Amino acid sequence: MNVSIPRQPPTLDNKVRLVDKSLEENIGMLEKRPFPESDDAGSPSDISKWARYILSSPAAFVHSLLSRPFLMRLVWFLVPSFLQGRNAHPQSSKLSPTAYLDGMRGLAALFVFFCHYTYTAFDVGFAWGGNDSNYDILKIPILRLWYQGPVSVTVFFLISGYALSYRPLKLIRSQNSQELLNTLSSSVFRRLIRLYVPTAIATFLVVCFVRIGVYEHTREFAGDRTYFKFVMESHPVRAENAWDQWADYYWTMLRMVHVFGWDRPFAHNFYHPHLWTIPIEYRCSLYLFLVILATARLRMMWRYATLLGVILLSYRHSRWELIMFLFGMALAEWDLYRGAHVSGSTEGSKRDPLKQFQSLYWNCISVLGLFLMSFPDAGSETTPGYVYLSTWIPSWWDSEPYRPWQSIGCLIFALAVSNSDFWKGFYNSAFSQYLGKISYALYLVHGPVMHMVGYRWERWAWNVTGVEGSQYVSGFVLSMFLCIPSVFWAADVFWRAVDIPTVKFARWFENQLIVNNK
Repeated sequence: MNVSIPRQPPTLDNKVRLVDKSLEENIGMLEKRPFPESDDAGSPSDISKWARYILSSPAAFVHSLLSRPFLMRLVWFLVPSFLQGRNAHPQSSKLSPTAYLDGMRGLAALFVFFCHYTYTAFDVGFAWGGNDSNYDILKIPILRLWYQGPVSVTVFFLISGYALSYRPLKLIRSQNSQELLNTLSSSVFRRLIRLYVPTAIATFLVVCFVRIGVYEHTREFAGDRTYFKFVMESHPVRAENAWDQWADYYWTMLRMVHVFGWDRPFAHNFYHPHLWTIPIEYRCSLYLFLVILATARLRMMWRYATLLGVILLSYRHSRWELIMFLFGMALAEWDLYRGAHVSGSTEGSKRDPLKQFQSLYWNCISVLGLFLMSFPDAGSETTPGYVYLSTWIPSWWDSEPYRPWQSIGCLIFALAVSNSDFWKGFYNSAFSQYLGKISYALYLVHGPVMHMVGYRWERWAWNVTGVEGSQYVSGFVLSMFLCIPSVFWAADVFWRAVDIPTVKFARWFENQLIVNNK
């Protein structure tokens, strides 16, 4: 189906010294760890060599791409990393003290995927008993978190706030002003590259698939209410000509980098609607860097007091996303103050009665956090357990009503996790750490893969099982066993092909431009 896409007007109103790595580079979105074999070839010096080689001998470079060794390496590259043994060598004993945050972000990314996969077929907004119905067991608080996408976004933002502020706060506490300036400068410079290069590539690939007609194979299915009973995501539209399509891509990406306004809704990417969080992530990052800079010379007590004031100001203006970044900063400061990441505990101390009591206490607190994180997205005023809490939402709050309690729950849970060996062990598990590595890639690719491949699996599954009564659920479950591996494979490849090189490129590019003080 070809339709004309109106060309966007030129306005945004439409909708070398290697700096030390920040903590953000060690978890989730800025993953950068040693990789075996070919992955090591992406250092800044190697990038320069490759650039000179391509520019000096383009014909030889093209010939090398067509060679058999390259094709064999390409086939091997498409094999998931966990089947290549790439994830076999890191042991839990070698994990950094903050590795559990990586696992938290990984699980959150997985739950966002599950949310987008399930909300087309089921009503995921109501919790157990909400609206005097919804008595399915999977709607019980805490159990429903595995498909509750909005609260997973708050986890993203809190961990980003923690990761971006951890090293600057550490330098502030050591009164290393020069290194603090270098770190903040590097973070601000690379943040745009880190967030938007993978985003632009992911959207570019979607446009390419739209142009060659891949999306047309699932277009009719994507608009069929027989299968999509609740949320129906927009299917990217194929323009009548390539010029209009690529012009639309240009204006779409330009709108996403628009940081000069805070009106809702934020910039919408019609090719990839799940990317609405990226402009918010970037704006909040800049906001956080400004707060860190403004409070850098304050004593800790006054820095906390100022931070509390900024949080209250953000709360009064219903800016939950800013609050989550600032919550992350507050947690990072607290962990530095109490020496949370300084090794010193022993097995003997774990058997100490006081230690056991503290562990039990924080595990109970984590349950409270999870309960608040389960605050329903809809119908809270009729949902058992949340009726009273819903009355505490201010009348002037003009954002989504579920955000305040979910945000508080996220803060409580993150605080509990940082004090709980049980939860740290859970998030430091091999599976959680793998999810942490591919978390950004998983977030970027799950939507397009669902539309291009997942919908095919769903159509096949429902043709097998039928769509009446329990047959509908059976077909949905059957398609999950096919769609989830497809998304994981795509995320794994995108992580290695785009995500990791982007981090390396950002560092290399910065080092080409900065003043080299000798």
